[in-house]
Amino acid sequence: MKRKSLFIWIIILAALCAGAYFAWDYFGAKKTDISYSNFYKLIEAGQVDSVVIKEDSIEFTSQGKDFKTDNPHSPTLEEYLLKNDVAVTVEKDSAEIFNLIFDLIFYIFFFGLIIFVFRKFISPNTFKVVHKTGIKFDDVVGMENLKRDMSQVMKIMQNPAAYAAKGIRMPKGILLEGEPGNGKTLFAKALAGEAKVNFIPAKATDFESMFMAIGPMKVKLLFRKARHRAPCIVFIDEFDGIGTVRNYSGSALETENTRIVTALLNELDGFEPTNGVLVLAATNSIQALDPALIRPGRFDARFRVPYPDYDDRVKLAAMYSAGKNPAKECTPEALAKMMDGYSCAKIESVLNRAALLAGQADRSEFTMDDIKRACCEL
Repeated sequence: MKRKSLFIWIIILAALCAGAYFAWDYFGAKKTDISYSNFYKLIEAGQVDSVVIKEDSIEFTSQGKDFKTDNPHSPTLEEYLLKNDVAVTVEKDSAEIFNLIFDLIFYIFFFGLIIFVFRKFISPNTFKVVHKTGIKFDDVVGMENLKRDMSQVMKIMQNPAAYAAKGIRMPKGILLEGEPGNGKTLFAKALAGEAKVNFIPAKATDFESMFMAIGPMKVKLLFRKARHRAPCIVFIDEFDGIGTVRNYSGSALETENTRIVTALLNELDGFEPTNGVLVLAATNSIQALDPALIRPGRFDARFRVPYPDYDDRVKLAAMYSAGKNPAKECTPEALAKMMDGYSCAKIESVLNRAALLAGQADRSEFTMDDIKRACCEL
C-alpha cells in the first residue's frame, strides 16, 4: 500500500513540475518582437548579449532589453553566434520534455517492477526461521528407533567443536523416506524442538519460479541464512521435487532443475559439519533422487519412516479420539485393528470425518458404522 501511494505521488509531482514549466513559459514576461533580419544585423554589430534558441522562436537580450524573433532552424546559426562571443542556450522542445517525463515514468515503473519481482521471489523473508517449534519427541507417536538414533546427532549439533576435537563430525544431511502422512515433517519439528536449535522449513515448491535462475539463488539464500542462524536444522520437504536425477535434454524445465541440483551439491560441499547446520530432507521416493546428491558425505544417513504399527495405531487412535465422544465400541484397540496400513494423517482424517458424520445425524457419539463409512470415503 505504501509503495503504491509513493508511486502515485511521484507521478503527481512530475505532472506538477511539467505544468509549472509550461505555465512559466506562457505567462512569463512578454518580449518585443523583431524581424530575423534585424536580429542578424544586431549580431553583426555586436549588440546581442545572450540568445535562447527555442523550438519556434529565438529570444535574445540586447543592451539590457528582451526581444523575440522567428526561428528559421538554421544549422549554422549557433556556430555563428558562438563565433561572435554570444552566450547561447538551446532549449528542448515540448515534445522532447514530454518524452523525457514519460521515459522517466517508464523507467520508475520498470525498475520498480523488477525490484518487486525480486523481493517477491527471493526476498530475505522467503525462508522463515522458527526459533521454537513447540514440539518435542513426546508429541510424536512411534519412531522410537529414529528418536534414539537422532539423540546422538542432537548432542553433536549442540556442541560440534567438542566432538570435532575427538575426530567425530556431525552428518551434513539425513534423508527421511516414507509414504506421505506418516509424520516426517512432524518429526523434523520435534527434532529441532528437542535439540533447542533454530529450524528453517522449506519445500520443493519454494524453489520453483516462472523466472530462470531464481531456484538456484533461493538455494544459496536458504543455506546462507542457515549458516547465520547456526546451530540450525534445515528441513526440505518433497525433496524429490527438486533433487531429481539431472537430465541434459536442453529443455528450460530440465535446465532449471539441473541448476537447482548443482546449487544443492555446491552448498552441501561448501559448509563444514562443525558449522552446526543439519539438513533433513523428506522424500517419498529415494529412487527419483540424483545419486550424486544423496551419496555419503552429503547425506550420511537414511531412515525409513514406516506406517504406524499396531501399538502406534492404538496410541494415535486414543490421541485423535480425544474430545470427539467415541461410542463404547470404538475403543483405541478396535480402531487400530480396523485401520491397519493407514498413515498417521489418514487415521486423524478418518476419526475427524466420523465425528462429522455423527454430527450430521444429530448424534453426540460416533460409532463403528461412522468409522467404516469414513474409511470408504477417504
